[in-house]
Amino acid sequence: MQQDDMDYRIGARIRAEREVRGWSLTDLAARASVSRAMIHKVERGDSSPTANLLGKLSGAFGLSMSTLLARAEAAGGSLLRKDDQPIWTDPETGYLRRQVSPRSDLPVELVQINLPAGQEVPMPASAYTFIRQLIWVLKGDLVFVEGPLRHELHQGDCLQLGPPADCIFRNEGDRDCVYAVTILRDA
Repeated sequence: MQQDDMDYRIGARIRAEREVRGWSLTDLAARASVSRAMIHKVERGDSSPTANLLGKLSGAFGLSMSTLLARAEAAGGSLLRKDDQPIWTDPETGYLRRQVSPRSDLPVELVQINLPAGQEVPMPASAYTFIRQLIWVLKGDLVFVEGPLRHELHQGDCLQLGPPADCIFRNEGDRDCVYAVTILRDA
């Protein structure tokens, strides 16, 4: 799937989530603490949203970022082949997110992330309100800052995230970090 097509689908999903709630652009902007103009650009597909912006918008909707993106990305079915797995790239950092698991009624999702060397992605606590997560480092090193806690993760390490807190995914190394995130939605 091309990035432009993905930007359009994400924008359409954000607009649909906003409209189903009966919110104006101003309402969503206030709830997410972002500018109305930025939301408008994203909804039209004129601007590719950053991971931080998606975290704020999904939190305002009461969704995880993963759920918001999955609603924009994947079709149903029990098999999602690698070549068909939707990929989204943060235009600001190069953070690449691959939806590995097929869309289903199961309360679990599997996502693969590639975080380029020297990059960091902050996420608001609101993006984690309704989910539990495990982070498993597949390649490289990841620093995960969870509220006041700093976790240094190396290849093979797995971390269960605590209660929702503002966090930062940081690659302080000189090579890309690849990690898997298992997301369990609260029932």
